[in-house]
Amino acid sequence: MKRNLSNIDRIVRVIVAALFAYLSFGGVVTGTLGIVLVVLGAVFLLTSAVSFCPLYAMFKLSTFKA
Repeated sequence: MKRNLSNIDRIVRVIVAALFAYLSFGGVVTGTLGIVLVVLGAVFLLTSAVSFCPLYAMFKLSTFKA
């Protein structure tokens, strides 16, 4: 896997994941949408940790500049 996420992209993903976790676990969003937010947050955290986004790769996008 070749890195395709810049540091700014990674930071934004972590912030969005934290927001999703707050909304879901804080009881602001419940039910199916709450579960979807938790799953999306987990995906954002995982892609941020490995600096690779499969969706970006599929569309041949990259925010990483070597």
